[in-house]
Amino acid sequence: MRQRTAIVIGGGIGGLTAAVALDRRGWSVTVLERASGLEPGSASGYPAKGGGGAQPSGAGIGLAPNAQRALDTLDVGDAVRAMAAWQATGEIRLPGGRRLARTDNAAAVRRFGGPVVVAHRAELVALLAARLPEGAVRTRAAASLVDAGDPRAAGRPARVRIEGAADGREEELTADLVVAADGIHSAVRRTLFPGHPEPRYAGFTAWRLVVPAPARPYVAHETWGPGGLWGTVPLHDGRVYAYATAAVPPGGRAADDERSELLRRFGTWHHPVPALLAAADPAAVLRNDVHTAAAAPPAFHRGRVALLGDAVHPMTPNLGQGGCQAVEDAVVLADIAAPDAHLAAALTAYTRQRLPRTMDVVRRAERIGRLTTWRSRPACALRAVLMATTACLAPDLALRALDGIADWRPPGATYAARARGTGAAALPKEHE
Repeated sequence: MRQRTAIVIGGGIGGLTAAVALDRRGWSVTVLERASGLEPGSASGYPAKGGGGAQPSGAGIGLAPNAQRALDTLDVGDAVRAMAAWQATGEIRLPGGRRLARTDNAAAVRRFGGPVVVAHRAELVALLAARLPEGAVRTRAAASLVDAGDPRAAGRPARVRIEGAADGREEELTADLVVAADGIHSAVRRTLFPGHPEPRYAGFTAWRLVVPAPARPYVAHETWGPGGLWGTVPLHDGRVYAYATAAVPPGGRAADDERSELLRRFGTWHHPVPALLAAADPAAVLRNDVHTAAAAPPAFHRGRVALLGDAVHPMTPNLGQGGCQAVEDAVVLADIAAPDAHLAAALTAYTRQRLPRTMDVVRRAERIGRLTTWRSRPACALRAVLMATTACLAPDLALRALDGIADWRPPGATYAARARGTGAAALPKEHE
């Protein structure tokens, strides 16, 4: 039989996961990335201006147990878990330092089968790209969909046009399957569903930065203040991934630089926030407005094209599931679209499995995101009381938000299940 071909538009984490998964299923895969290299910087849901897959490096990504199990099917889950900096606990705080609640990685393992791993996006992208055949990834290749094709007609493949070919001329490729992982402002989505509402501004913007660890000890935390929050998470290489959000009008930029803007907003908050900002390179602070899906799309596919990740279900970062759901999409799509499968039926099944789940996560993340935008003193005081009280009565408060999400398991036995005799990742050996 002729080997089936797939084109993946977008070289971010979702696109590369799809490429690796399809390659392992026997597809001949080409990844088209418009940027000059695979250097991710925007966390899922925050593309840099102009959209696209890869962006300049400088951000982390959280991978909950559901995403780790999906990556286990590609035999890369253990390598991802090795990127984690182990911390037994994390905290939810107020700007002055008062602790409202505590999170426990051991409790996450008991509840979901594994802890949340926070990795540097560049390392994860490099890990995935290394699993692809040489020459499978083409950079400086801005792709647009010319024809979605017809999965019921062998003589009508999907057609993709590439701008930025080596000789400067346009190039056209055909494929049995196109996977659109081209980000929140997906041009492919607009082509497939021209009347569908564009993602809408979620009411807050986000900053992300990676800096050296402070000299004084600290505990991983997320701190909630009026109209925004700050998070600090260690990386395995000794650096720190920090993120912040604030309820501001869309499209804003600091008059001087974004580090100065963060200092004005968060510079008086508890340790280690001032120390991290003091160590930050102003040029390396990423700022992007946060968007969320305005409505569920008619489908996650049309013709021979499957939409994936932010291209079809952008979400706020408040559950840490943007990248995780893209990884799930990729693994499910590859499992359904076996080389000998009927493609039309496979893509219909992909929509049926992924649309309800991901849109539920979109709505749940958005509800939490709205809580972070509360600004008035009475509202923030009420929020703090509710969080502290609930944490006392239900210590797993922060984890319960992920019920039905982080406990997801991919189709088939995972590598971790075969290797360890369990269906889930375990604690590091020193904590077993």
